[in-house]
Amino acid sequence: MTTILASASPRRRELLAMAGIPFEIHVSRVEERIDPAWGAAEAARSLAQQKAADIGARFPAACVIAADTIVGIDGTLLGKPEDAADAARMLRLLSGREHRVVTGVCLRRGEAERVFSRETLVRFYPLGEEEIAAYVRSGEPMDKAGAYGIQGPGALLVEGITGDYYNVMGLPLAMLIRELREFLK
Repeated sequence: MTTILASASPRRRELLAMAGIPFEIHVSRVEERIDPAWGAAEAARSLAQQKAADIGARFPAACVIAADTIVGIDGTLLGKPEDAADAARMLRLLSGREHRVVTGVCLRRGEAERVFSRETLVRFYPLGEEEIAAYVRSGEPMDKAGAYGIQGPGALLVEGITGDYYNVMGLPLAMLIRELREFLK
């Protein structure tokens, strides 16, 4: 059986390869839609389902793995920044505070699907304007939910985490493998 990762994320690709699962990559072309009233977990799960349904329709015999990561703070959902100013705004909002990183995952094969999410709490150090500007100039924030990546220079912003480190990278790997085993039984 073919396994498809429905993501262009190099971090998800790296994590799934680390688990030793052979897979192909097919990126969803679905226009992502969320209800503004949803919380981070509901939004992340719904976006993962939308991506899995898109790829699953094209490859119905394959096992599709789709994921989406959202950062939540004060009832506000932070996806990928639109531009440098938006990235700086997000980092100011997260500065010196704790926020939630939620990754929603959808496993799909034919009409069968399993949807779950994982939440990790992340605490940032207080960030100065120069630190924010330098990080934004690095370009790293631009393709990441919440405008940072914990696995790169963004690690210097993080005071601590409670939960799954890989979830913050965009794929709760250990949970995914356990869910995948059950799904494929």
